[in-house]
Amino acid sequence: MAGAAAAAAVASGISARPAAPRSALTWRRARSVVRAAVSVERGEKAYTVQKSEEIFNAAKVPSLCLLPELMPGGVNSPVRAFKSVGGQPIVFDSVKGSRMWDVDGNEYIDYVGSWGPAIIGHSDDKVNAALIETLKKGTSFGAPCYLENVLAEMVISAVPSVEMVRFVNSGTEACMGALRLVRAFTGREKIIKFEGCYHGHADSFLVKAGSGVATLGLPDSPGVPKGATCETLTAPYNDVEAVKKLFEDNKGEIAAVFLEPVVGNAGFIPPQPGFLNALRDLTKQDGALLVFDEVMTGFRLAYGGAQEYFGITPDVTTMGKVIGGGLPVGAYGGRRDIMEMVAPAGPMYQAGTLSGNPLAMTAGIHTLKRLMEPGTYEYLDKITGDLVRGILDAGAKTGHEMCGGHIRGMFGFFFTGGPVHNFGDAKKSDTEKFGRFYRGMLEEGVYLAPSQFEAGFTSLAHTSQDIEKTVQAAEKVLKRI
Repeated sequence: MAGAAAAAAVASGISARPAAPRSALTWRRARSVVRAAVSVERGEKAYTVQKSEEIFNAAKVPSLCLLPELMPGGVNSPVRAFKSVGGQPIVFDSVKGSRMWDVDGNEYIDYVGSWGPAIIGHSDDKVNAALIETLKKGTSFGAPCYLENVLAEMVISAVPSVEMVRFVNSGTEACMGALRLVRAFTGREKIIKFEGCYHGHADSFLVKAGSGVATLGLPDSPGVPKGATCETLTAPYNDVEAVKKLFEDNKGEIAAVFLEPVVGNAGFIPPQPGFLNALRDLTKQDGALLVFDEVMTGFRLAYGGAQEYFGITPDVTTMGKVIGGGLPVGAYGGRRDIMEMVAPAGPMYQAGTLSGNPLAMTAGIHTLKRLMEPGTYEYLDKITGDLVRGILDAGAKTGHEMCGGHIRGMFGFFFTGGPVHNFGDAKKSDTEKFGRFYRGMLEEGVYLAPSQFEAGFTSLAHTSQDIEKTVQAAEKVLKRI
């Protein structure tokens, strides 16, 4: 009861002493952590992460003496813990445009973009204004709202494969729904996925997955029963012959092939010429479905996603990130005859209390409107190309083996000579060197994804000056590592 009372007191802003006796110094430090979360001094000063350290440590240990460990590892998503790059995670306070500010007042040029959604820039004024107006009407209805229709029409008109869409609350949920759907539609249970591709943390997909699983060096996750993964077949990305062999060995048993059309969760890895076409042909020949996981690439490589960019139309598509404009959202859609399997139109059950949330719909609508403006993707392509070429040139000048590439507003680079065509190639990267580079770039005011095995993202808010400053910082750091 004392712990609950203390927690309530902190939540209400009332000073409360911890139940267990502690030194005055310890209590002052604990209070400084609480203050740090709500107050940040701005101004020119040397780079320091003192407040980030205090807040992160408070999340891992009972420094407030109100609760035991607050969050596993101090984070709510594993890659944020900086395990693969070393050093202390940065705790952020605010964002705007292409910039982020941490609780110590340090300013960064951001190339994570909330892991992809911030394609028009953080905290866009027009999106914020629309959110405020929607907020006045309520934050959640748990019932149909007109905004769902508007965003659904925009998605259907943009994405070639989508004739009907179901909104959910995350990319993981979208992929879970799509998995159940393809099995229901085909009456088959086996699926093919690719090594290093990440489709969320659902049991069936945690087989040779990328993203945080790759970053932390974890095997197939504990807690996943063998029965959940025994029908998941894997192949190296970009290896058509391996996929052919799986179809030959499992003829008439494969429900679908799932893939990121451009890999972003093992680092940036584009498809080789003909690879996507071959998958389209193989699935049609066997009566299986082709599923593009466009949670990252949707509305980022082109307004119609990777499928528009490459001219390959899958049967089912999963989406997220950009279509929520930074708010929690996901969606899956596809051909009408497939989507009519979903309840209440059909027998395949899937539901979500907050699906179609009016705030997420509003942010998505106004983000997509901005992306429809002429020159959007040409601009993203130019600044991202300048960024990647600049970093690779800096690597060559300073004697580091590096390779990388980009498509529109998505990019990546590896500390290996390459080429990188799959996760096996990506794992040849010098991850220790990447960690040193990463920490050096933080000190220079550049925030990259804290893993060699994650793609980066640019936005319409990034300027040529941002790119120039980033390239200069990269050369400076590469010289000293």
